Amino acid sequence: MSKNTKSTSKAVGTKASEILRDPNASATAKGLAASALSQRNSGNQTGSTMEDKAARVLASDKYNDDTKKMAASVLSQSNRER
Repeated sequence: MSKNTKSTSKAVGTKASEILRDPNASATAKGLAASALSQRNSGNQTGSTMEDKAARVLASDKYNDDTKKMAASVLSQSNRER
């Protein structure tokens, strides 16, 4: 299985940190932010469960732009063969 070598950008990492510190952020936003932050300069890649969650967020009108930005980052760092 091939490895996706992309990592979270500094800007997205900063936004992820803000989301994690926001007491009003949803559990979904915090989960995506944590995943994005864990992929900042670490070599980690998105797991299949988080891929599914990120895809559902992007397909929904329910989530705000920041949550969708986290979902897009997480999804772009998923395993390309899945």
